Amino acid sequence: MRGLFGDRTNRMELTGSSAAPRTDEQVRQLLRLIPRYRVLLFNDDEHTMDEVVAALLRTVLTLTVDDAFRIMLEAHTNGQSEVVICPKEQAEFYREKLRSYGLAVTIEPV
Repeated sequence: MRGLFGDRTNRMELTGSSAAPRTDEQVRQLLRLIPRYRVLLFNDDEHTMDEVVAALLRTVLTLTVDDAFRIMLEAHTNGQSEVVICPKEQAEFYREKLRSYGLAVTIEPV
């Protein structure tokens, strides 16, 4: 194909990729390459346990009530708890959303 920048081959020919969708294993391998971050919730004395559980459930939609309760209780008794491990952009979103509820939250690389 000839374009503005001279002779160019078809992009698919250049990369050697086909139009076939990726397998689950290929997706898992690619996800392993993405840097992961841990979202940490810290205990505070300003919010009730119910408020913390509700904030967790509204923020991390994959959590069950039991998961959110366990995370809250661990932060309450140990001072901190791991909420979730995920890619950085998602961890930043969770941190900001939980902070909007007034909770003390940080992220750190795994």
